[in-house]
Amino acid sequence: MQPPFRAEHIGSLLRPRPLLDRRRQYNAGSITRAALTEAENEAIADAVALQERSGLKLATDGEFRRRSYHSFFYQQLGDISIDTVAGEDARGAGTGGRAAQPVAVIKSQVQWTHPINVDDYKFISARTKALPKITIPGPCALHFRGGDAAVLAHAYRDLDTFWSDTVEAFRKELTALYDAGCRYVQIDETAFAKFGDPDVQASLKARGDDWDALIDAYIDVTNRMLRRLPEDLHIGMHLCRGNRGGQWHSEGSYDDVADRLFNALDIRFYFLEYDSPRAGTFTPLRLVPKHKSIVLGLVSTKTPELEDIGALKRRVENATRYVDLDRLAVSPQCGFASVDTGNPVTPDAQEAKLRLVASLAQEIWGTA
Repeated sequence: MQPPFRAEHIGSLLRPRPLLDRRRQYNAGSITRAALTEAENEAIADAVALQERSGLKLATDGEFRRRSYHSFFYQQLGDISIDTVAGEDARGAGTGGRAAQPVAVIKSQVQWTHPINVDDYKFISARTKALPKITIPGPCALHFRGGDAAVLAHAYRDLDTFWSDTVEAFRKELTALYDAGCRYVQIDETAFAKFGDPDVQASLKARGDDWDALIDAYIDVTNRMLRRLPEDLHIGMHLCRGNRGGQWHSEGSYDDVADRLFNALDIRFYFLEYDSPRAGTFTPLRLVPKHKSIVLGLVSTKTPELEDIGALKRRVENATRYVDLDRLAVSPQCGFASVDTGNPVTPDAQEAKLRLVASLAQEIWGTA
């Protein structure tokens, strides 16, 4: 069976405390890079074992070598700083509150100079019989989080050159992964799901952007990135409304983007958040064409409570009103640690949720 599998997970996992301690020691200059790498390797081997015993047919490295899902990648494409600025805030209940989120500031030309994820792929591949999945951030967030100002303030005089450089850099990374043997990549593109939030639409308008036109621009950029890649390189896209420490950045349905997202974007399958009412209903799935698949993100990584498998089965059944069952799969709504500090979930709860996803798939399709 090829991706997406019936039971999926988005990629990041809770960092073990010893690994976080070693990274702090490395940042403080008290241990060597080699010592940190050894700790990462040990933790990743354990993470692969966790995914295997949970019943999954894919394996990631838990994103254990990264501080966040995006900064590790963007910062290797040039002088791209991830700064905290006023703007898009994280909004969460309880201890979440509002907190400024980091945005990309482009201080040099975007350029691919070396493989970024190839060694990570090789490390996972050598340690599992599952299919390794590599996750990378999408190209559009570089613009979405800061707008034209973030691009044009330092390195670029026009957006066309920026987008051409960005597309070329991402294509080179995808090609390098394929040449190394990787056949499964997930693009974490956070912009598209946020276009359905009226507050996000208003903030984009306030900075001078036409949010509706941005959807078309981002689809064009993504399609250029994907053009003429090998057919057996399976690429899915994860859409996210924010996942830092159990918080979120936006809320709103897929209605405003669904038609173009599913029909104009050259992606074969989508990982969609559907763990809370913030994501809206399944109705937009009626627009998914027959040759595409949807992974329903039904299990929350933001809270430790374990979902009821019967309730989840009913939700999948509800989704079949719009998409045939054989084109559906299930997963958590996002990763367990989009940043290294992780979500308010224990390791035991994390494993229980991964096992739940696999059990749910087994009960519905007879396979994970």
